[in-house]
Amino acid sequence: MRYDVTKKVSIFGIMGNVFLFIIKMMIGIISGSKAMIADSLNSAGDVFASFMTWLGNKISSVPNDEDHNYGHGKAEYIFSMLIGISMIIIAVKLLYDSFFSIINGNKLVFSWKLIIICFITIVTKIMLYFYTKNAYIKTNNLLIKSNMIDHRNDIFLTMLTLIAIILVNFNIYFVDGIVGIIISLWIMLSGIRLFKESYDVLMDQAIDNEAKKKIIKIIKKNKEIKRIGNFYSIPIGYKYIIVVTIFVNGQMLTKNSHKIADIIEEDIIKEVPIIENVIVHIEPFEKDFLKNM
Repeated sequence: MRYDVTKKVSIFGIMGNVFLFIIKMMIGIISGSKAMIADSLNSAGDVFASFMTWLGNKISSVPNDEDHNYGHGKAEYIFSMLIGISMIIIAVKLLYDSFFSIINGNKLVFSWKLIIICFITIVTKIMLYFYTKNAYIKTNNLLIKSNMIDHRNDIFLTMLTLIAIILVNFNIYFVDGIVGIIISLWIMLSGIRLFKESYDVLMDQAIDNEAKKKIIKIIKKNKEIKRIGNFYSIPIGYKYIIVVTIFVNGQMLTKNSHKIADIIEEDIIKEVPIIENVIVHIEPFEKDFLKNM
């Protein structure tokens, strides 16, 4: 289900953003609006992001094999990082163009076509945003999240473009370049955040504290466990492998201690959806050991 939902999100994203890119670029060039051209290039970046979502989703859904024992889940974060980098590059170019449009005093000619394009963009993006938000809630997929954030940003940024166009009718021209700068900075910030989130997972960032506390609570339910030792988490795509050491009575039969480990593994995987596998190391609990701590 996760693969199919993400695939649909990417396809709808590509279709919607190609449509917006074409009409915004055409009207932007005709009217000479830096803000509208900036907005159109943002839509071009959105097309790329949606394509990366489709490709990343396709690769990450490939099951594990002999060369990739834990599957291809991290592809989701590699492609999310690429989306973040593309957003930063586009933002830098737009920032440069918008800045010099203010210095050179480029004047935007008011046009009702620009107003109409803004409304079309806002309506289209609102629909895409709520669609991707619902999909993200279902899948917790970072690729979908990046698209969702992008759609949300576009709604507000196009509103700023709309304000700039309206102000031109009152001979206030500099706002067009300022809006272009705001759009650029917003895109850049979103790209940096997405890059960091992807980078953290690729660098094996530990599971969040809330999930860790929940897992430890599940382990402590078993009264035979005297102490919890090392706790490690390894991200594999959007899920984790947990490696934990537990201490039990040193006189306990081996088969009984392994039964406890099996119960812990089953309970954690059942109660914490983001856990793919649990590896439990069993150590004997001795009072002398505690004295030396």
